[in-house]
Parts: sequence; structure tokens; C-alpha cells
Amino acid sequence: MICSLWNDVFSAFSLSIPYRIQLTQWGSKSLGDQGYTAIEILRNYYGSSMFINSTDVVSGIPASWPQYNLELGSSGEKVRQMQQQLNVISGAYPLIPKIAVDGVFGPQTEEAVKTFQRIFKLTPDGIVGLRTWYKISEIYVGVSRIAEGVAR
Repeated sequence: MICSLWNDVFSAFSLSIPYRIQLTQWGSKSLGDQGYTAIEILRNYYGSSMFINSTDVVSGIPASWPQYNLELGSSGEKVRQMQQQLNVISGAYPLIPKIAVDGVFGPQTEEAVKTFQRIFKLTPDGIVGLRTWYKISEIYVGVSRIAEGVAR
């Protein structure tokens, strides 16, 4: 009797409160095992207005550290990318000198890197290692506003 009464109360209560079923790991696995696609699983939980956007090209997002230091004498696309980002950063931090974006890590690039490192309390050695690379990327994202979709 108590169980039956509880079920009646619970049923009436749950019908009066709107709720949303949330995606669960095992629920989505079960649907995947049944042959549902990723979008079908999302729509099962969140409604038919869900969609997945795709593209062949992603731009404006800083690339990962190249797994080697950039320093005086280095050259290539990673140096060019770092130079371009430092120039954007220098618009917000004018102590950092503008440099040529030529893909060659020369004395002017080294000085710009040292200035950047001093401003952001990194070891001012003029070498773009892991910590400096990711600090440049972090500041670049902030000053260029690419995270807001307002890339310059």
C-alpha cells in the first residue's frame, strides 16, 4: 500500500516538473552499440535542433609547440608564426618591438622574445622553449580576441 501510494505521488510530482534527460556515458554507449551515429545520440538526449559543424580548414588557432626550441639561427614556419604572434602582442604591449615576419630567428627576434619574457616573468634568455611558446600563444589569444571570434 505504501509503495503504491509513493508511486502515485512520485508520478504526479515528476509529471509536473519539466526536466531534461542528460547525456550519459553508458546510455550513449548503448545507443552506439545499437548503431546510432554521434549526431543521432546527441539528438536523442538534446532534441532535433542539435547539429555537428565540420570543416576542412581551421584557422586562427595557435599551433602546438614544435617540440624543439626556437632560438638565434632557427628558421622556418614555426619561427614565422611566433614572429607574427609577437607582432600582434606588441600592439597591446608596446615595449615589445615590432619585428620582420620572415621566418628567420635573428637578433631582432631574439630581443623581442627577451622583452616578452621579461614582461611575463619568464627567464629572459631569448629562447622560445615550451613555457615561452605557450605563454606567447596564451597572450596572443587574449589580445587578438580569436577566442571571441573577432580575429584581427
